[in-house]
Amino acid sequence: MSVSSSSSGTVATPVVIPLSRSLVWLVGTAALAALLYYFIGVDQGAVSIFGSDTHVHEFVHDGRHFLGFPCH
Repeated sequence: MSVSSSSSGTVATPVVIPLSRSLVWLVGTAALAALLYYFIGVDQGAVSIFGSDTHVHEFVHDGRHFLGFPCH
């Protein structure tokens, strides 16, 4: 079994992302994660900050139990 290697002389260069752009992605991802955590883990429906008529609690109810969050 022979291994052939092609040496074309090209070297992969890493992509450099500026700190300001990566900070925007980091903050956005953290905000989205916090919002999802609130809806799945904290929102109880009756005391929801979005009012009791949106029924976000009922939409994620089974997911809460599957993930181990207490409910009711």
